[in-house]
Amino acid sequence: MSCCGPSRRTVLGALGLAALLPLGFTGRAAAGSGPVLAGDLEVVTVTGASAVLTWTSRTPDAAGRPVPVDTDGEVFLGPADGSHPLRRVWGSTEATPFHYAQIDGLEPGRAYCFEARSAGIRATPAVSATTGLPGTPETAGTFTTLVPPPGRLLRTIALANDIHYGETVSGLVAGDLPPGLRQEPGLPPYPAVMFDAVLDDLRRSDRGAEILLLAGDLTAEAAPEDLRAVRARLDRWGEPGRDYLTVPGNHDRPHTGDEYETCPAVVGAADHRDCWSEVFGPRQQLIEHELGGLRILGLDTSALDGAGGVLDPGQLDRVTELLRGEPDRPTVVFGHHPVTVEAGLTNTAGPGFVLDRATALRLQQLYEGAPGVFLQHSGHTHRTRRTRPDTACAVEFLEVGAIKEYPGGYSLLRIYEGGYTVNFYKTRTPDARRWSTLTRSEYFGLLPDYTLGTFADRNHVVLRDFSGLT
Repeated sequence: MSCCGPSRRTVLGALGLAALLPLGFTGRAAAGSGPVLAGDLEVVTVTGASAVLTWTSRTPDAAGRPVPVDTDGEVFLGPADGSHPLRRVWGSTEATPFHYAQIDGLEPGRAYCFEARSAGIRATPAVSATTGLPGTPETAGTFTTLVPPPGRLLRTIALANDIHYGETVSGLVAGDLPPGLRQEPGLPPYPAVMFDAVLDDLRRSDRGAEILLLAGDLTAEAAPEDLRAVRARLDRWGEPGRDYLTVPGNHDRPHTGDEYETCPAVVGAADHRDCWSEVFGPRQQLIEHELGGLRILGLDTSALDGAGGVLDPGQLDRVTELLRGEPDRPTVVFGHHPVTVEAGLTNTAGPGFVLDRATALRLQQLYEGAPGVFLQHSGHTHRTRRTRPDTACAVEFLEVGAIKEYPGGYSLLRIYEGGYTVNFYKTRTPDARRWSTLTRSEYFGLLPDYTLGTFADRNHVVLRDFSGLT
């Protein structure tokens, strides 16, 4: 069962629309088999010097349903205030239905007009509030690059969550409904595909992440073999405690049942076995890390049972001690469960899905007295969204889209002397682009409107003094 899809009421309300919405593709047409339809255009990422666009090319099959078709891809671009025609700035190196175009060398703070094309056909956005309403970059055909904060780039940190390693069906809410999606036979399991794509991305020179913060739900149900498989992938990629930090989510919590009997029993709840602790370390223990003067705190918000979040007194006391001891030290916090009232009211599972109200309020009150805390990264909802704090604390509360399914990626937090930027990136290996496109159709095609987030949620700049960091 999926942890965070639309509620039962949402799904039932969508049943009447199901026949009108694009569902998962089951075939793939050969190039030249029919008219090309270029759609699902998304301006995913815009930094001060680059932009990433994705779209899909399709053609009608024998029954008239659009299926993916291999085509070329092109992007044409020009300054919005220019008088010359748009020029071709990107072209694909091979034919594919799943286009991912990264345009580099742009000027900060400049508006650009653009067109993405497949087989000469201009790509259009999906019928979606996120990208299809007037004024979005996709409908307007323009975007404006960010203006990075002043000063040197000091640190680049990757924020990611929700791998669900071991999951075999994506998009289920209740029982077998709505219809879930499975990986195509012969391809690796989709959690492995998507996680490997993240790790591949972060080592590339155009991403350059120094450390990866994984905010929970690394596995589908904390099976020992799945936890070990995730740890093995991470250890081939980097060193624990230096290159990556992990905290568990509700799916990684202690479980009951024969398949968990080899794992340590939980004190006071011997029927629950904690497999996470054998692979990644003790549960309900605060992660404390230092990176060039930047403090990183990892919260284990997983409960013994259920999807909601808790924080035991020991962790909360330690957070209190650290923040009161050095209240002005620049600090990033990460944990699986979101903490604001807005997060509770706007996620599809409701207020019980986030961190418990009393703890969430106490944390935010602590942040009021610790102005060094500037961002808290959460997963769990599988969406990219910023929510407002419930107190006067000056903290950004950021939820990041899931690794395992559409939009399939991670955010980069880039810290400069004069502030920071946040950018969400989709992963770009061929199999990851294919799976991400397929899972757009989850929940009767409603997933993109819930999980992609607004352009500003995905790409933004915050001015702040980090001149004391190294």
